[in-house]
Parts: sequence; C-alpha cells; structure tokens
Amino acid sequence: MIRVVDLHKHFGGVRAVDGASLEIEQGAITGLIGPNGAGKTTLFNVVAGVYPPTSGRVYLGDEDVTGMRPHRLFDRGLARTFQIAHEFATLTVVENLMASVGEQTGESLTGAWLRPGRVRAEEARIRRRAEEVIEFLDLGEVAGKPAGELSGGQKKLVELARVMMTGARVVLLDEIGAGVNRTLLRSIAGAILRLNIERGYTFCMIEHDMDLVSLLCDPVIVMTEGRVLTQGPAPDVQADERVIEAYLGTRSRSAPS
Repeated sequence: MIRVVDLHKHFGGVRAVDGASLEIEQGAITGLIGPNGAGKTTLFNVVAGVYPPTSGRVYLGDEDVTGMRPHRLFDRGLARTFQIAHEFATLTVVENLMASVGEQTGESLTGAWLRPGRVRAEEARIRRRAEEVIEFLDLGEVAGKPAGELSGGQKKLVELARVMMTGARVVLLDEIGAGVNRTLLRSIAGAILRLNIERGYTFCMIEHDMDLVSLLCDPVIVMTEGRVLTQGPAPDVQADERVIEAYLGTRSRSAPS
C-alpha cells in the first residue's frame, strides 16, 4: 500500500530521516517503533505530505506521490491522525464527523444559495453515516457533547471515527495510545482490529506501548538514527539484541517498552 525508498529528510545539519526504506502491506497493521529521535514522526510527516523529502521516493499503491500535498493524498485515501487530537472543540462529536467529509455542496457560497435542497439531502445522508460510525465505535453517549469536553481517549476514538467518514484506504496513527487510560485503550485497540478485519483498513502506527504493539501489529518495523534497523513479528523484534541496544544500551536485556 505504501512503499518508501531511500528516504532522506534533513533539517540543516540534522538528518532526521537518513536513507529509510520500508513497505506497508495492504491489509496489515504495521507497527513503527524506535527510541525518541529515531525519525518516526518525521517519516510520517514526509509520507503524509507535511514535509517534502530531501531525497528518496514515496509510493501509494503504484503511484509516485513524493512531495504531494496532504489534501491531494487525502483524496487518494491516505489519512493521518496525531498524537494530540485535533478536534473542532466547540462542535459536537456528530458535527465533527460531518465536517470531515470533503466536497460538500454547502461548502461553496453558490451551492448554499442556489442548491438548498441538494445541501439538505447531502447533510441528511452524511448525518446518517455519522450515526452509523458512532454506533460502530460505541460513541453514542458522547455524540451530542462538544468534542473539546471529551477525555483524551475519547478524542482518539473521535479521530478514528473521522477517519471512517473519509473513506480512507490507509491510515497513519501517531501514538494513538499516548495519554489514554487502559480501559479506553482497550476500546481503541478493539476498534482498530475491527476496522482492519471487518472493513479492510490498512494501518501503520507509531507506538511506544509494546503491549499494544504486540496485540495489534504484524510486522513491526524498528527505526533508529533515521534508518530502518530491522523488522519482523513483535516477539522477534523485542528479543533482537540490536533493538535492545538501540532502546536501552547494553545495560539491560529487557525488551523495549
């Protein structure tokens, strides 16, 4: 689904991504792990079009999308969530979901004025879709609340719900478990698995919680110093001496956490 070839991203003398190559297979939940400063988020930002690469190529399916802007990638089915949720704080959860759908007739002044019937029909259809997504993710109790009033974990579920509204094919999840209590984390993990198994979503997730990675991800890709160190099933990666050293040095033989 995504192929990254010899990718470099430099900020002055800092080589944040330094020759990384990897593949995200269609239908997989791929984990991307590594110590702080390994280049994971920068790689996500280049793949998602936030930063242009210094060199290297990015492919989405068979299409070369290197340097393509985020809105164009979004139109091609690539969605991305953030470590800190970016909700519309004053809108309700339902309204947040409805606002995620692009190219609505009512977004243009002429459409709103000249095609009110079409606008109403679209909004009704989008609201029905939002209600289906809310039911799928068990967000009914908070559907009418302003999104800014939700807990961090609930906001992460709303981000997943907004992804579902877009018709994305592949989703980049940036620390979906960060700051989330264990109960809600189980709900988020279950939602990701259901979206993958039942709806065919492809995920790549940056995550530091190795319990979550072990539960969801196969394969797991390890980055360090801007490059891919190794990849494989989570148990093999956690037992790899190079991974242990990258996280902890040689002082401990414990798996990374």
